[in-house]
Amino acid sequence: MEPRVLVEVRDGIATVTMNRPDKINGLDYEMFVGLVDAARRIRRDRSVRAVILRGAGRGFCAGLDFKSWGRQRGRMMRSFIKWGFAKTNLYQRAAWCWRELPVPVIAVVHGACYGGGLQIALGADFRIATPDADLSVMEAKWGLIPDMSGSVSLRELLPMDQALRLTMTGERFSGLRANELGLVTEIADDPLSAAQALARQLATRSPDALALTKALFHRSWTASERRAFRIESALQLRLLLGDNHKEAVRANMDQRPPVFAPRRVR
Repeated sequence: MEPRVLVEVRDGIATVTMNRPDKINGLDYEMFVGLVDAARRIRRDRSVRAVILRGAGRGFCAGLDFKSWGRQRGRMMRSFIKWGFAKTNLYQRAAWCWRELPVPVIAVVHGACYGGGLQIALGADFRIATPDADLSVMEAKWGLIPDMSGSVSLRELLPMDQALRLTMTGERFSGLRANELGLVTEIADDPLSAAQALARQLATRSPDALALTKALFHRSWTASERRAFRIESALQLRLLLGDNHKEAVRANMDQRPPVFAPRRVR
């Protein structure tokens, strides 16, 4: 069997490809595990500065493969369990692991992006979509609700009435409409090239500053002012004491490109 998820690292940029094009990257057990394993591998590689998350073939991800669910029902049901003190089960982790990576993650959305596929895209920090990408919170079609971290990622991006409407109706909408709603960051005819350009730009910055910028906003976005200010100060102090901050200062003073050490933040 071909690997469900491919990972290629080049010049500090990891490209993660869901690799089931004949099924529009439909989510079966192996795909869920492959996504989690890919994120784990990237976390261990401190040379990675940015991640591009994409789907092979004619779509990003068509969501859950219900035929595979029927064939693997016992294993799929057991994967709802959260073991020990885990925050997420397997399905939630396949989307949320990108949020928890200490590097920026860019999802490249084209073609179908339905249900669990949309929740995986929403787990990224940025989403670049084609104008005609076809998106849907499609669980309603199957009498279900979003259960792969969508309850959190949707609330971060949409007012409740919009989240309710999209989720209750399961309506399909274009990349252009997703951009109007704020579900995608940018529209591009060639979203992969746009994502690569953004990844290269991000890779010129301190990997520690990127990691702690991501941590800053995710920890403070809904925090009280007092807590947000504490988080700011604590994270800034870590950066001020780090070698990559010192290299950024030296490079600016010398008017040369910085040469950063591998990321220290886990």
